[in-house]
Amino acid sequence: MGLKEDIAFDPPCHPRACAIQACLTKNSFNEDKCQAQIDALYECCNAFYQERGDHGQTPSCPKASLLRLKMKQRAQGN
Repeated sequence: MGLKEDIAFDPPCHPRACAIQACLTKNSFNEDKCQAQIDALYECCNAFYQERGDHGQTPSCPKASLLRLKMKQRAQGN
């Protein structure tokens, strides 16, 4: 699925959240090995909030303010 399909999914971005869980399980919960899946979820969540506003809700995404903080930290390499 693509970004538009993942945003339209019910709940939004759920396939990407599931991909993180699958990756973590497969890699003994080593988050370093699942960075691509985490980035993909953040991409979906960011697009979700751009489309629906910061008060949009989905259990698959952190709140908009926390998402932006996490994305900023990742961009800075933290």
